[in-house]
Amino acid sequence: MLRWTDPAATPAQLRPCVATFGNFDGVHRGHRVVIDTLLAQARQRGLPAVIVTFDPHPVQVLHPERAPELISPGRLHEDLLETTGIDGLLVIEFTPEYARLLPEDYIRTTFVEGLDVAALVVGADTKGFGRDYTGDVALIEDLGREHGFEVVVVADQGSDARWSSTAIRHRLREGDVEGAAEILGRPHRVIGTVVHGFHRGRELGYPTANLERRCRGVVPADGVYAGWFTRLDLPAEHPDRVLPAAISVGTNPTFDGTDRTVEAYCLDRTDLDLYGEEVAVDFVAHLRPTLKFDSIDDLLRAMAQDVESTRAVLSAAN
Repeated sequence: MLRWTDPAATPAQLRPCVATFGNFDGVHRGHRVVIDTLLAQARQRGLPAVIVTFDPHPVQVLHPERAPELISPGRLHEDLLETTGIDGLLVIEFTPEYARLLPEDYIRTTFVEGLDVAALVVGADTKGFGRDYTGDVALIEDLGREHGFEVVVVADQGSDARWSSTAIRHRLREGDVEGAAEILGRPHRVIGTVVHGFHRGRELGYPTANLERRCRGVVPADGVYAGWFTRLDLPAEHPDRVLPAAISVGTNPTFDGTDRTVEAYCLDRTDLDLYGEEVAVDFVAHLRPTLKFDSIDDLLRAMAQDVESTRAVLSAAN
């Protein structure tokens, strides 16, 4: 996948192309329908498939007071888009000046002049882009007729509840990682660097990897979860790259903690030195809420049960 930031500098091998645009936060199942349509349309024409997205998220620039916490920020976002099989990713810096472009100028400079687009794939709910949020599907169709590109409209997706990034965030805030995974099409992931904590887990026989406080991705509600721990610095074929893990999110109330942390115990492993590594934590299932225990013995019994529950959940998932 080629990545670039200026429509005027589009690589020659990606012109002409079939394209789509959006934030694609989370790259969830609704997004994948649009992207799968993009790929199918590109293959049908024998052309490359290109996604246009923005950094930072437009709401972070225009309305920072109500900007959403991103499900898949930065590298995580681009990695997810690359796995879809697209040929190019144009990441446009979103600024107040850029936001003042008329919708017609945005389509013309980005897609007509920049990408020489043959077909533009859009969701049926595409709206609110360009100055004064006036761009919509009808306008794109008018511009397609004017400039000679086809517009392919993808119907809104979802069954009982619409597939959306907002719905995913709501489920994660409730600790419903299974519900979030239904929309995402995969377990929810956060990424961070392993840092030193209080080392209580090692003293208790369950050494945990503590993620930095500003880890990337929406951290689910406090609780204990079953999931996977991926050591991103290791090659894909390394036997210790992906490990089963019991994951705790919360403030460690048994020890009167105040800082909210994400920490993971890799099942049956007390030999790992993970400090400084960049890792990913995938949340597969919610096991129980965070509790304050009356004694260390009670805590240890609960942790032992968490490990067995994690083992069972992950075995069933495979």
